[in-house]
Amino acid sequence: MTMIRRTVLGALAALPLMGFGPQAAQAADTIVIGEVNSYTRLPAFTEPYKKGWQLAIEQINAAGGIDGKQLEVISRDDTGDPATAIRIAEELVTKEGAVLIFGTFLSNIGLAVADFAQQKQVLFLASEPLSDAIVWSKGNKYTYRLRPSTHMQAAMLAEQAAKLDAVKWATVAPNYAYGQDAVKAFKSELSKLRPDVEFVEEQWPPVFKIDAGSTVRALEASKPDAIFNVTFGGDLAKFVREGSLRFLFEDRAVASLLTGEPEYLHPLGNETPDGWIVTGYPPADIDTDSHNAFAKAYSDKFGEAPKTGSIVGYNSVLAIAAALTKAGSTDTEALLAAMDGLEVADSPTGPFMFRAADHQSTMGAYVGKTALVDGEPKMVDWAYADGAAYLPSEEEAAKLRPAE
Repeated sequence: MTMIRRTVLGALAALPLMGFGPQAAQAADTIVIGEVNSYTRLPAFTEPYKKGWQLAIEQINAAGGIDGKQLEVISRDDTGDPATAIRIAEELVTKEGAVLIFGTFLSNIGLAVADFAQQKQVLFLASEPLSDAIVWSKGNKYTYRLRPSTHMQAAMLAEQAAKLDAVKWATVAPNYAYGQDAVKAFKSELSKLRPDVEFVEEQWPPVFKIDAGSTVRALEASKPDAIFNVTFGGDLAKFVREGSLRFLFEDRAVASLLTGEPEYLHPLGNETPDGWIVTGYPPADIDTDSHNAFAKAYSDKFGEAPKTGSIVGYNSVLAIAAALTKAGSTDTEALLAAMDGLEVADSPTGPFMFRAADHQSTMGAYVGKTALVDGEPKMVDWAYADGAAYLPSEEEAAKLRPAE
């Protein structure tokens, strides 16, 4: 048995293999899964993500599928529009026969599909959106989230930021749910660890429409000791360029959410800032059997190294396969019961589970620093942060959710 086959089967090894019952046995030998994401709006992240889930589907089907049934993903592009995402989700469930939905990237789209899932009573695995509302203030019975949340990753950065001498902090974040959640969580977690810190400036540029010049000038005018940054994609590149030109980052620490992810780090090229504290993913430097097998299979198939999105797509399908296997059925209630406490024993990033109290996965993230190494952007001095260590207790989390 090859290493990659062991990796896929290992993710399901702790679960009992059960039949799908006489009713399901009469159905076709395919389980249809619906997938929705912003492929044309955010290709830098969603294309690697798609390759990740495609690889996992291929491997699981090659290993015999789920109790002999092949998995089929029907994927649609929501174009970055919540209304389109809801219409597509409806079509996937009612016309295509999808037994569940997974995907989405932007928080507003994830929240819209989560609301759809609750209304239509269908399981939704929110693969990528980071807003805490998805599992807390607007959480529902039918929605689970895979990626480490905004709160989790902000807490990881706050832990490192608390070690700095910096007292006065400024923040810059896109003005929508994800950015607002990130700043709130970072301020809360850093203040717990360092009661002496103060926040002297907040900048809220519209997502993908940053006026980098005015943003940088406002931050510089507040004379902070350090900056917490939540911009990403094209906004990040503009912020880094303008901030470097105006010496905003000189002798000033920066903690930056997601910036260590290859999707956002590599485009910075030789403008990559030195020593920013970041969450991200260093694919070339992770040396575990599961990750090595995944990275080799991914590179062999697609001719490139995996990115963060690749991991998210791959782990999404591992989680879905584990839920189907544990449930022994495609019935929604059975799948929901399987998701509570579901364990994925072996993934490229290590084992993780879904908490029953708030439906959040304990999948972690990598925390390190940015650097140019031999002229190439890299994440260095990194360590893996287990997501479970950065979540409130299940009892506390349950109180954050609406009553069902």
